Amino acid sequence: MPVGKRRYALPCQTFLKSEDRMSTSQLDDHRSITLKPTVTRRTLGEHGPTVSSIGLGAMGMSDLYGRADRTESIATIRAALDAGLSLIDTGDFYGSGHNELLIREALAGRNREGVVLSVKFGERRDPAGGWGGTDNSAAAVKNSLAQSLQRLGTDYIDIYRPARLDPKVPIEDTVGAMADMVKAGYVRYVGLSEVSAPTIRKAHVIHPISDLQIEYSLISRGIEKDILPTLRELGIGVTAYGVLSRGLISGHWSKAREGDGDFRSINPRFQGENLDKNLRLVEKLREQARVKGVTVAQLAIAWVLAKGKDIVPLVGARNRDRLNESLSAIKVELSPSDVAQIERSVPADTAAGTRYNAYLMGQLDSEKA
Repeated sequence: MPVGKRRYALPCQTFLKSEDRMSTSQLDDHRSITLKPTVTRRTLGEHGPTVSSIGLGAMGMSDLYGRADRTESIATIRAALDAGLSLIDTGDFYGSGHNELLIREALAGRNREGVVLSVKFGERRDPAGGWGGTDNSAAAVKNSLAQSLQRLGTDYIDIYRPARLDPKVPIEDTVGAMADMVKAGYVRYVGLSEVSAPTIRKAHVIHPISDLQIEYSLISRGIEKDILPTLRELGIGVTAYGVLSRGLISGHWSKAREGDGDFRSINPRFQGENLDKNLRLVEKLREQARVKGVTVAQLAIAWVLAKGKDIVPLVGARNRDRLNESLSAIKVELSPSDVAQIERSVPADTAAGTRYNAYLMGQLDSEKA
């Protein structure tokens, strides 16, 4: 498929709500931050693309963490790219398409080949913003892909992945449909998200898997037992989300942060005594960060970076200040003894509460034995 020097076109304004429309002058009115860290690059396993060593997760700009400032979100995406970041992660269900349109607008005029778009699909939404289960059927794969291509204003997706395992559809069927889209030129790499080691093996037989997207942080280390060894055996990379545990171990969280529309309010780690215990863990990290002369967030991200060259952390920065802080983690050097000391301060399995509520945990194939 000829892509060459394709550049993003401006999105059709009819796709946007009136309150979401913005002008170039609005962006110019906002303060700008010059981000010039040396962004290193990593290759996602043996079968994936080479990307910046940190990626940007755009979900919070459209959904689940309360209302975000659209102008600042677009400025943040552009600042990330200007700083050398190349990987942007989204889902077609984030804001029911809002996130993809947001990214399209932010990428207007950019060289398409300079951006690696990772897109998740399969989660159904209703007009009220509710959730309606998972559909990873072959027909859904192609239908979802067609709509993502249109919203993003591109003729291919770099990494396409089901957000969750669909218990009604064998993973072989889902990956087979994605493999067809690779052959047709609409997708470049096949990824997975939140699946177990046995599922990874089944999928990899059908088509080479570039990477698994899964939560991984100092206080979410479940992948280290079976999933991470399987990925390394098969030469599959990791894009790690939740590296700051949805802000919990960022060093910026407090009990006053909870707000309307923020799904963290139903997350056990952010509730009651669990939150108190987890914030005490953060203070231990703060002591370690102070010794290194960095912030808590930078230390937590640097820890993930130090866990393997096959791991690319995704940061969910919604503004340029947080982006600047996160990207500066690339410059933090942790020795093996530093990593060991951090893990002694915050051992595995010490977090209070599960990473999702019981219902959502039950939907995670990655949490099943």
